[in-house]
Amino acid sequence: MSVGVLIGSTMLYSRIPSLTKYYMSELKLELTKVVTDMVPAKIDDVMSELPELPTTTGPAVELPKSPF
Repeated sequence: MSVGVLIGSTMLYSRIPSLTKYYMSELKLELTKVVTDMVPAKIDDVMSELPELPTTTGPAVELPKSPF
C-alpha cells in the first residue's frame, strides 16, 4: 500500500507542471475570447455617448497683445 501511495504521488507530482501549463493555456484562451467579445460593445457604447462634431466654426479669436 505504501508503494502504491508513493508511486501515485510521484506520478502526480511529475505531471503537475504539464497540467498547470494546460489549464493556464485554456484559461488564457477563454479570457481572450471574453475580452474580444466585450471590446466592440464597449467601443460602441462610448461612441454613442460622444457629442456630434460641429459642422461650422465661429469667428477667429483675437490673440492677446504681447507684453514685450
